[in-house]
Amino acid sequence: MTIPFDNSYARLPDRFYVAQPPVPVAAPAIIAVNEGLAQALGIDPAMLTADILAGNEVPKGASPLAAAYAGHQFGGFVPQLGDGRAVLLGEVDGPSGRFDIQLKGAGRTPFSRGGDGRAAVGPVIREYIVSEAMHALGIPTTRALAAVTTGEVVHRETDLPGAVLTRVASSHIRVGTFQYFYARQDQEGLQALTDHVIARHYPDADGPVTLLSAIIERQATLIAQWMAVGFIHGVMNTDNMAISGDTIDFGPCAFMEGYHPDTVFSSIDRNGRYSWINQPKIAHWNLSQLATCLVPLAGGKVDELQTTLNRFPDLFDAAFVTAFSRKLGLIETQDDDSEMIGALLRILADAGVDFTLFFRHLTAFLGGSDHVQTLVDTSVFTDWMDRWVERTSGETKARLALMRAANPIFIPRNHRVEEAIVAANSGNYAPFQKLNAVLARPFDEQPENAAYETPATKDEEVHVTFCGT
Repeated sequence: MTIPFDNSYARLPDRFYVAQPPVPVAAPAIIAVNEGLAQALGIDPAMLTADILAGNEVPKGASPLAAAYAGHQFGGFVPQLGDGRAVLLGEVDGPSGRFDIQLKGAGRTPFSRGGDGRAAVGPVIREYIVSEAMHALGIPTTRALAAVTTGEVVHRETDLPGAVLTRVASSHIRVGTFQYFYARQDQEGLQALTDHVIARHYPDADGPVTLLSAIIERQATLIAQWMAVGFIHGVMNTDNMAISGDTIDFGPCAFMEGYHPDTVFSSIDRNGRYSWINQPKIAHWNLSQLATCLVPLAGGKVDELQTTLNRFPDLFDAAFVTAFSRKLGLIETQDDDSEMIGALLRILADAGVDFTLFFRHLTAFLGGSDHVQTLVDTSVFTDWMDRWVERTSGETKARLALMRAANPIFIPRNHRVEEAIVAANSGNYAPFQKLNAVLARPFDEQPENAAYETPATKDEEVHVTFCGT
């Protein structure tokens, strides 16, 4: 039995990465293996031993490496970042396509910048839960193949048990990867990277302009999907924006509970750069950095790059209206859809109502429940509801189906994720396993798990979140 590796990134020039095996750990033990994902990759789950998943054993066919990239972090450019605590084992070309397999928390690399290259159980648990929840919600994302403990301690604010996450991604190429070569005025490297990205992700693109256009379209849709479920990434640095259009790097991320557009979930984001409402603006800014990197390859088409970049706001607005129209059961489109959605969001912000529960109850209202009125009890909302009821008259079955597929019942609420992390720090993975099982069916009624719908109480609210490094 072998893992079907075919490592195209490792065949790029040496300056794209440093060949780097994972650093072995003391006593690896499996927390979880995602057997369904393994099978989709063409991997027998029985092959995924603790030693392989922790990096103690490099499987046959792997070409482990730490990739080089740069990035803007909170607006400040760092010309060299790179995989400081992750090792790309290689790529598998299986039944579902080509995917990277990466060990996150695999030890020091030349890009560690003084860090220990390790991960604690908490961030590994968080990324596993949230990335798999995003997949279940139908949002493009990296995924979690496995999590293991290392039998070692990592030193953060306190001593914590170490862990390694096995992450699966369409690729780990970022906007920051392009910035790395642009900052070095390495046009040959930029061209090789561009050719690789086109071959791997955008085979219909025929150059930098059409490549940028395709990336922009995916990002516009992705950010709208995030916002439609109340997701806040938390650290939308350019090194955390995947060229593939997947959600990547789940640090101080969260799903908003009480709705307010300025909600932030990173404790170091004191100015709200990465708030819920700012995510499309930041995506556009990040994409402008990508467009700049493509200028040396564009020849006389620099104006076309700018014109393409300028499409992002309209593409996002259209994707946002589409996503929220589905949440409201609006099958047909009308000119005032955007205004109607905006009016509702202003009402929800004033009321501070739970974002997920509101749309859950609005869906139930269409099916005959009246619980939504108990969430927002204002005359302005009553007027909005009258307008919505008139708009959604007829085709009730089709509208309900649309809303039930767009409005999750279960999301990874912060206090539930924190509960799983606290338990895991003590070696108890039952809350982690239970939460994953609930979130695997986010749109399904689960009466036996109704407690997982409930927002945090004041005592349960999570007030401090960091990226985990």
